[in-house]
Amino acid sequence: MNHKKKMTIAVGMSGGVDSTMAACLLQRQGFDVIGVTMQIWDGSVDIPAEEHRSGCYGPGEVQDLEELRTLTARLGIRHVVVPLAAEYRQWVLDYFRREYLAGRTPNPCVMCNWKLKFGLLLDKARASGLVFDRFATGHYVRVECDAARACDAARARYVLKRGLDSKKDQSYFLYHLTQDQLGNLVFPLGTLKKTAVKALARELGLEHLAERQESQDFIECKHYGALFSADGIRPGPIVDRAGRVLGEHKGIIYHTIGQRKGLGLGGAKTPLYVVHIDGAANTITVGPYEDLFADRLQSSDVNWIACDALRAPMRVKAKIRQQHQEADATVTPNDQEGRAVTVVFDQPQMSIAPGQAVVFYRDDLVLGGGTIAR
Repeated sequence: MNHKKKMTIAVGMSGGVDSTMAACLLQRQGFDVIGVTMQIWDGSVDIPAEEHRSGCYGPGEVQDLEELRTLTARLGIRHVVVPLAAEYRQWVLDYFRREYLAGRTPNPCVMCNWKLKFGLLLDKARASGLVFDRFATGHYVRVECDAARACDAARARYVLKRGLDSKKDQSYFLYHLTQDQLGNLVFPLGTLKKTAVKALARELGLEHLAERQESQDFIECKHYGALFSADGIRPGPIVDRAGRVLGEHKGIIYHTIGQRKGLGLGGAKTPLYVVHIDGAANTITVGPYEDLFADRLQSSDVNWIACDALRAPMRVKAKIRQQHQEADATVTPNDQEGRAVTVVFDQPQMSIAPGQAVVFYRDDLVLGGGTIAR
């Protein structure tokens, strides 16, 4: 970065240790820092008070914002709250409901990052008059300019890489980032270990952030059922591969591919797992463990980061969920740009869930990713 001109960097702040330390590190480096926070809770979802827990969406946001105002004031960081409740409802909640009711497994974090955190948040902040040069978050990832392109401003290709802390790497959730976005992003934690980030918090007298238990919950309640109307959750049959009815489910939203517990099926000779969900027929299909494995998938809406397009088969490491150990595979384009692809794994993979993301890697490099269609 060029330090000759004092750059202003907006930092997406949630009040957690990662985003707070990202802002503090940039302050230490001499940048003007502005904290920006999405306000997404609007009370449109009835979350029972007794279920309130830490999560991205829920009434706890009111207290979180108040604590964040106090924190940023203490650190001397200007803080701006950007109202995005309507946009969050459209792009994340409505999408989430549609996908589940269609029998797919949505990924709200991917959608939120793509449409809101690295998109509408910045657009709306700038539209309100906020001026900044770059945008930073506390994600554990790295952005680099491809050395092979000599970092010529007119021809540069920016690449996304895993964070150096492999246990905290969040690149899986950011495969939708574009070249324009990557060229304006800063990830101060990408080269750090989580232990170092917590140590910095303690050094700054923010022990409560270092010790706070992290939450990965999407909403502030135990189950996603709170997001659905009662008439949208219908019981239906649980069948085997031959179509024989084995039982009844309470609603397809309560089930995911690979699930074994909670099916209410007793007396089976071998354990049964959810192997298919048909939203149109409101049917769940179960089968034995071996039926969970498949050696291929189709992916749509693919975004390529390391190249403009995929026009020939390519060997990759493919990851079908955040906690999945990526596997050797060949990706073959199904159209001229490779926006739809077929992924064939060297070895069958367990519980490939339509609606989830599949992300392609080469070593630390994120090649691109898309949505699992089937």
